[in-house]
Amino acid sequence: MAGRVYIPDHEYKERIQRAAKIVQQKGLDALVVNSNEADYANARYFSGFWPLFERAGVVITASGEAALLVGPESTIYASDFGKIDKIFTLMEYRESANPSYPELKPNTYKDVFRALGITGSKLKIGVASLLDTTVVMMEGLKSNFPEAEITGADDIMVSLRKIKSANELACLREGYRIAELATEEVIRTIRPGVTETQMVGVAQRVIYENGAEYEGLPMYIFSEKSTSHAISRSSHRVINKGDIVQLNLSAKVDGYSAAVGLPISLGKLTSDRRAVIEFGLKAHEWTQANLKAGVNASDVAKGFIQYYQDNGYEENYLYGPCHGTGMIEVEAPWMETSSNYLLEPNMTFQIDTFVTTPSFGIRWEKGVVITPEGCELMCQPVGTIHELEF
Repeated sequence: MAGRVYIPDHEYKERIQRAAKIVQQKGLDALVVNSNEADYANARYFSGFWPLFERAGVVITASGEAALLVGPESTIYASDFGKIDKIFTLMEYRESANPSYPELKPNTYKDVFRALGITGSKLKIGVASLLDTTVVMMEGLKSNFPEAEITGADDIMVSLRKIKSANELACLREGYRIAELATEEVIRTIRPGVTETQMVGVAQRVIYENGAEYEGLPMYIFSEKSTSHAISRSSHRVINKGDIVQLNLSAKVDGYSAAVGLPISLGKLTSDRRAVIEFGLKAHEWTQANLKAGVNASDVAKGFIQYYQDNGYEENYLYGPCHGTGMIEVEAPWMETSSNYLLEPNMTFQIDTFVTTPSFGIRWEKGVVITPEGCELMCQPVGTIHELEF
């Protein structure tokens, strides 16, 4: 469609070549990255392919050759959607129902490496997405290359993905634009008597009508006690007058996931609840003011905890001030007290400020791009405290 925001084909090829240089520098023969339907990012980063039911992987050699690995049912799908010409069908990437496919003659890792020009047995293979690499995948690699040295290579993917290109930023900004439309519509239509899932349906309608390919995260609308969950899912709970409702709505644009989060109240807030919401907003704004290229991430995280302590909210703290964002709404690097890296221009983060109490919780959340002078918002500022009257 005209005007669609997306990652152009040439950028996928450039990513493969950048990865190949790192593979060469590290003395590896090949990099294997694995993904699944839920966390598709590393394989899609190089291939544009998002698996469904099955898994996907990409192999990149030191010379810049690449192959896409898919399960038995995805071969044609991958040839239509993927950006890598060489596609191999491996049993290691089949779906979790574990079909046998007795008539299939699948490829092996050895077939893939041979087709990419890698021979020999004493290879050095880096594997990224270790948390998404199944035992079956790892055993497949080891059985094909029993003399190989196989090491973790997640650091390669963090180094490649942490700095965003102009096209990546455009996809994120478009996602935030759509997520904001969904947020506005939910605030406009929510009322006592609706369920959490009904309002998620409203948000889903808006994002698809406005060009999203999918939710950027499983969108949630929690009310009352459920708002104290840092991670949860919406339910059939009826939203009542007087409830605090947490909105975290999102949109995915060509693989890039943008989310906006804020609390609203169906009625006037009590003074104690307002105090928690206002503190969370001030902590959120403190974080924004302290983000700048050249700053050590751990210093921001330590200062953020100190801000909670200084204001008497130490027991209401759960996690650090920011996490990376991009293809997955929560991606590396996190910003924690143990984080030993400097912020760089065009790194992207969610300023994610969660305050939990025994009876409810609130979150203010938005996306920013690090700049030499500070940070640039990728969406409108959050901060309006909505007290909806009916």
